[in-house]
Amino acid sequence: MLPVWYLMYLYLQPITDWFIDSVLSLEKGIHLTEALRFFIFEMPKVLMLLALIIFFVGIVRSYFSPERTRKMLEGKTTFAGNVMAAMLGIVTPFFSCSAIPLFLGFVKAGVPLGVTF
Repeated sequence: MLPVWYLMYLYLQPITDWFIDSVLSLEKGIHLTEALRFFIFEMPKVLMLLALIIFFVGIVRSYFSPERTRKMLEGKTTFAGNVMAAMLGIVTPFFSCSAIPLFLGFVKAGVPLGVTF
């Protein structure tokens, strides 16, 4: 499915231009036309990128469960635990739909609060 996603993403701009110019026959350079062009291009692009990110976050979260992370961080010094937690945080996108549930899962699993932050 990734090649299909890539092709859709690659041809999104030409399809948008074709739709605005040929199907709707709107004149270039007018504010309304350019606003529609922006919206019709950006909305699917953002949704496609969000779907891709959620897919990869799902894979990462299935590998780094809170219990597995707790076991990895158990018995480490504060410095080593913070460094390891920071490395795990690098692979987690920084938006609330993944960070908050992951944070709550870590707290529930008993990961120390400083390391969780």
